[in-house]
Amino acid sequence: MLSRVAENIYWVGRYLERAENTARLLAANAALHLDLPRGITPAWEPLIAMAGAQDLFEAQHSDYSEPEVIRFMLGSEQNPSSILSSLRAARENARTIRDYMPREAWELINKHHLDAGERLDEGLSKRGRHEYLKRIILTTQTLNGMLAGTMNHDQGYHFLLLGRNIERADMTTRIIDVRTDGLLPLENSGLQAFETLQWVSLLRSLSAYQMYRRSMQARVRRGDVLLFLFQSADFPRSIRHNLCNIERSLKTLPNHESAIRILYQAKSRILSTPVEKMPCAPLHHFIDQVQIALDRVHDEISSAWFLPPH
Repeated sequence: MLSRVAENIYWVGRYLERAENTARLLAANAALHLDLPRGITPAWEPLIAMAGAQDLFEAQHSDYSEPEVIRFMLGSEQNPSSILSSLRAARENARTIRDYMPREAWELINKHHLDAGERLDEGLSKRGRHEYLKRIILTTQTLNGMLAGTMNHDQGYHFLLLGRNIERADMTTRIIDVRTDGLLPLENSGLQAFETLQWVSLLRSLSAYQMYRRSMQARVRRGDVLLFLFQSADFPRSIRHNLCNIERSLKTLPNHESAIRILYQAKSRILSTPVEKMPCAPLHHFIDQVQIALDRVHDEISSAWFLPPH
């Protein structure tokens, strides 16, 4: 398989997953707003922090108000992680490998990008935002199902899965990091009674609420939520589950030894760390280490199979 093809398929998987997860996060934050008492609103700044785009945002905006953050995360062309930018990048990568993927999948990726742009005003309005974000999530899931059902499960498909699972694991760590620290001013604010809402919101960000209740058989508590999202072997958006999927795909490819070695170290650390007992600061440091490990796996994949940067 050509390095260019492998790299483009990999990035199609990453960009589609990034668009879906950003939509999930915005939808969950809007739902949290509705659940809180009148006059109390969740912070929007942490969503920009999750994307690592504070400097870019502050260069263009004077405050972290809801409309400005929504516009930046949804449709800003200057933000490479916005939903529209992610879908555009997925489309451009898919366009160059149209002959390699099912025609129906390419057509749906193209339509997904066009629809997201044409309906952007709907997404920016409070009235239409829920349906807009729901459509982004459902269309991306439809694409994932279509590719699973119609694309050869050869090396190309495993590059798609590598991109999707690395991005999903990375986004899960970012969402945990943001939701754990900063959405509600809990300390000394009288809002401790609403802490459970924050953890329910975290689970809903990842469509994990019902699976959490089934697996943990417990009410929503910080420690149990962290344990579930880091270490569950069954939930498809847990970090452990995604690392296992990355391992399976890597083993179908040659020259995977270095990436597998980093992956084993990361898995071992996740399974041996009592995340459920960690205060915010050590948890933040631990999440940084997981993200660094994911970056190293990406670097190994890139150096082993992709063309060197020009």
